Amino acid sequence: MARVAAKDPVATWPRFFADQASRCKDPALRAFYAAGLPDPTTPIRDVEMVALDFETTGMDVHRHAIVSVGMVPFTLDRIRPAAGHYWVVRPPRPLDEASIRFHRITHAEVETAPDLDTILDELLSLLAGKIVVVHYQGIERPFLDAAVLDRRGERCLFPVIDTMHLEALEVRRGWWTRLRTFFGAPPTSIRLADTRTRYGLPSYSAHHAKLDALATAELLQAQIACHHSAETALGDLWS
Repeated sequence: MARVAAKDPVATWPRFFADQASRCKDPALRAFYAAGLPDPTTPIRDVEMVALDFETTGMDVHRHAIVSVGMVPFTLDRIRPAAGHYWVVRPPRPLDEASIRFHRITHAEVETAPDLDTILDELLSLLAGKIVVVHYQGIERPFLDAAVLDRRGERCLFPVIDTMHLEALEVRRGWWTRLRTFFGAPPTSIRLADTRTRYGLPSYSAHHAKLDALATAELLQAQIACHHSAETALGDLWS
């Protein structure tokens, strides 16, 4: 089974992609891996990225499934929403009322929607050669990997820049955080909307995959401007 060692992701990801490009039997996956990755030493200003967001029927990758996909390509200097994509896809199990209230995608929409496999070649092509940016890496990477494994019999793993993780590093360290913890105050929220508010970014309607992808792209630009620089190496940001 394909696996990336966690102890040195900067060195391991490029080797993993090269290995998978030679091993994969599925043409779309093989092309995805063959496109490779930017060198980890590349300044973030020179990296082509794509913000990716999924709405799912729940949080458990073993029981739940993707119901919509949104993606927006961008660089540190420019976000291109018009070049983005949005799909509703049919999950293998019926929607429950809780998930409908959360993402507002209805039974009627998914009944006429295609299976994820129908858009998978296009999705992988749009991701190829770019760095995926998400807000919480526990959704997009594991859910896409599980969906591809189920449909194509092979793994789909890739590095991500996780804006939630970057924010956690900033707000949950230092003396003020320790003081708040000592007095029992709740931790600072690092949810997407709350995090955007701290940077003065506008409020968007939540839980629409393409809008959340756009919101994530804008957030990364703000985080780099406030806490890093255009010269920050890609390998210092991905995981």
